[in-house]
Amino acid sequence: MPERSAELPAPLPALACRDLVVGYGTRVVLDRISVEIPAGCWTAIVGPNGSGKSTLLRSLAGLHGASAGTVHLQGRRLGDWRRRERAQRLAWLAQTPGATDLTAREVVALGRFAHGGWLAHRDVDDDAAIDRAMRATGSTPWAGRRVSTLSGGERQRVHLARVLAVEAAVLLLDEPTAHLDPPHQEDVVRLLRAQAQGCGVAVLSAIHDLSLALTADRLIVLAEDGLVGQGTVHEALRGDWLSQAFRRRIDVVDHGGAWLWRPAVDGAPGG
Repeated sequence: MPERSAELPAPLPALACRDLVVGYGTRVVLDRISVEIPAGCWTAIVGPNGSGKSTLLRSLAGLHGASAGTVHLQGRRLGDWRRRERAQRLAWLAQTPGATDLTAREVVALGRFAHGGWLAHRDVDDDAAIDRAMRATGSTPWAGRRVSTLSGGERQRVHLARVLAVEAAVLLLDEPTAHLDPPHQEDVVRLLRAQAQGCGVAVLSAIHDLSLALTADRLIVLAEDGLVGQGTVHEALRGDWLSQAFRRRIDVVDHGGAWLWRPAVDGAPGG
């Protein structure tokens, strides 16, 4: 009788936290939160204001210390990575990147410092990565312009290109569609899906727009009192996680294969 083949172990998540407790002063924002971010997926964090979406992102990036719990990057404690190694594997986009008098291309080039350091000479691989990132975000036309002269949407796309230029295995993005008009929001959504599904990158983003968030592969749904659930969009909708998080009825409709949030503008709140 042939031996049964051994089951392959489940792949390690690209990024994970366990029993994470994070706060500001005496106020606890995240209380024993455990999440896993798989490679090759775009995961969106959704929830009401004050539920800790940005705090979770910053904690996973190592930018905000936790009072308890652990964060693992590619199976290894985040704090055990050397700073440059971590920066090569995990790239971060803040919600409101600061203005600067650097040119757009100079800003995007900052994403390559994790690979060569501040004093290293850029090589052809760096220039190729910068070019790819600027083309992907549509920011090539402003390469020579100072970022301080760009509109909010143009500036956002330049900083997104900076993050892509790292070519990291994990992307953490806080409101990557902020300041963008609807067509460019769609461009960012396609870009995030391409990074995840085409390049095998683990993408985690906080997004306020529910209809945009519902185009992700997976959701992490936070409420003011903790984690409601994590899983596929279908699991979130089947479990009505969004209504639980926002404490009112959240109606989502299928529009030609796309999930859209339908505001209840003609009824009483929560009705």
